[in-house]
Amino acid sequence: MPDPIDYYFDFSSPYGYLVADQIDAYAERHGRTVKWRPFLLGVVFQKTGQKPLSEQPLKGDYCRHDWRRFARLMGVPYHEPEPFPIATQAAARAFYWTADQDEALAKRLARTLYRAYFAEGKDISSPEIVTGIARALGIDMDALAAALQSPEIKERLKAEVSAAIERGVFGSPTFIVDGEMFWGADRLWQIKRWIEQGGW
Repeated sequence: MPDPIDYYFDFSSPYGYLVADQIDAYAERHGRTVKWRPFLLGVVFQKTGQKPLSEQPLKGDYCRHDWRRFARLMGVPYHEPEPFPIATQAAARAFYWTADQDEALAKRLARTLYRAYFAEGKDISSPEIVTGIARALGIDMDALAAALQSPEIKERLKAEVSAAIERGVFGSPTFIVDGEMFWGADRLWQIKRWIEQGGW
């Protein structure tokens, strides 16, 4: 089996959200699987000196328009949430804890959290909101609530973020295919070509 596509994303990333419902099916059509790897853009911004797209002059206005336009194109519900952006440690920790037990369920959780934030306006920076959403998927709410505060899961997320930065990840979504990095929700066509041709 070829290596999986690594999909790096932040739960506060509109572009990450806009591809989350499609990336697994897209990869499957090309004989690949996907390894989902949430990370924290805030930590990356501390290293790069960048600000969230929404806070950048001119670019912020464009991106707000583009997120709505992209969502219409993809047939994905989108409403810019408030507050935005948010800290996403709770969501990312919940993902990794769940993935250690059931990766498919963790992906369902990730998609549900994304939709809760960008389509329903729920503040998924709140551990209570995250655990409530998880419970609806059949995840043990009490065990997850305890895990979100555990040193092991906190360290796990820190290690994942450090590993992402070590690989050069600086934005969401980022895809790494056979060691080649592609940044942006609009790069799926390049990933397709790369897989089909074996690179260029």
